Amino acid sequence: MRRGTASHRGAIPHALAAVLERARSNPRDAAAAFVAAAAVAAVVVNALWLQPGPHPAPMFSLRPPPVADGPTGTVADLPGPRPAEAGVAASDAGTRSRADLVSDVQRELAQRGFYDGAVDGAFGAKTDLAIRDFEQANGLKSTGEPTPVLLQAIRSSPGRMAVAVPKPNPRKDPIAELLAPSRQLTAIQRALSEFGYGQVTPNGMFGPDTRAAIERFERDRKMPVTGQVSDRLVRELSAMTGRPL
Repeated sequence: MRRGTASHRGAIPHALAAVLERARSNPRDAAAAFVAAAAVAAVVVNALWLQPGPHPAPMFSLRPPPVADGPTGTVADLPGPRPAEAGVAASDAGTRSRADLVSDVQRELAQRGFYDGAVDGAFGAKTDLAIRDFEQANGLKSTGEPTPVLLQAIRSSPGRMAVAVPKPNPRKDPIAELLAPSRQLTAIQRALSEFGYGQVTPNGMFGPDTRAAIERFERDRKMPVTGQVSDRLVRELSAMTGRPL
């Protein structure tokens, strides 16, 4: 055993001497080997101890360390990514709530005799006119918009509007139809009054005030002055108010 140990100890100086001798005989190779070894050592040291954080694209992915939750030191999982469908779901929920609100407004207005259309949640000319009729009948500002405040006002309104039940009449009286109030004419009168074409009472009855207001509107819009309700008049008023008549 002592001989083996001594032989090993003697071999180390011989090896070092051989390396030094080779370096002396080939100084270029020795310098290149030294530079390569120094570069490899620098890369290893920089990768293991000198980086401020994990590499953005490591060759081997590592699981991130758990995060301590609060002062108790319990480990909490990292929050996962939010699903991409969250925005779409929120949009659908907003659309459904709007339709539900319109349906509730239509139902309450129908129970009070202001609305005679389908309770389908679709906002159209009949719903707009019914809302405005209710607002006018209850002294509210005319908006025509279905809102939660309007729904609450409808539900808290006293009593119900008396609905006239028409008697069956096999014959149609054209004169009576002309004299009967028109919902479209009511909407036209309200639009003309709101936009300053005259102090017109929206009662659905055609009179001198309505004719004069229509004539002012026609002159203002460079239309033929007739003073009568026409398809073009309805289109122009709808474009100006931004709502169907």
